[in-house]
Amino acid sequence: MEVAIAVGWALALGLVGGLLTDVGDWYAGLRKPSWQPPDWLFGPAWTVILGLAAWAFVLAWRGTDESGKGLLLGLYAINGVFHLLWSPLFFKWKRPDWALVEVAFLWASVLALAIALRPMSVLASWLIVPYLVWVSFAAILNLAIVRRNGPFAPRRASL
Repeated sequence: MEVAIAVGWALALGLVGGLLTDVGDWYAGLRKPSWQPPDWLFGPAWTVILGLAAWAFVLAWRGTDESGKGLLLGLYAINGVFHLLWSPLFFKWKRPDWALVEVAFLWASVLALAIALRPMSVLASWLIVPYLVWVSFAAILNLAIVRRNGPFAPRRASL
């Protein structure tokens, strides 16, 4: 059961996150820092990171009692919500400034996972570290994009 939950969570975040990421003309036209990784790297990076986080879920599930399992499910659900909010804010609604605010909540949810998983499985806690590092990097990249391009205004409806 725990493997199915973990794989389902990782696949849902990867697939839905990918569908919500529209790297089109608007994104191509943004001024980005020279140290930004190439676009092709983001998919493989997220695949590895979400795979490690899924593995962490399985280890933590197997290393805790029933009350810990509820906490684990709750933390992964909260993280999933924050994970899925970032892409539409940045790419669909073209609001990197709002995404920058939201990424703080995503980062906090990943940190909460790393801390809460430690008593359940030390290895599980360490498997979350790449996720925390990547989200930290993404937040810095997001900030650099906002500084180079902001302020962003809401799109107006055409009459």
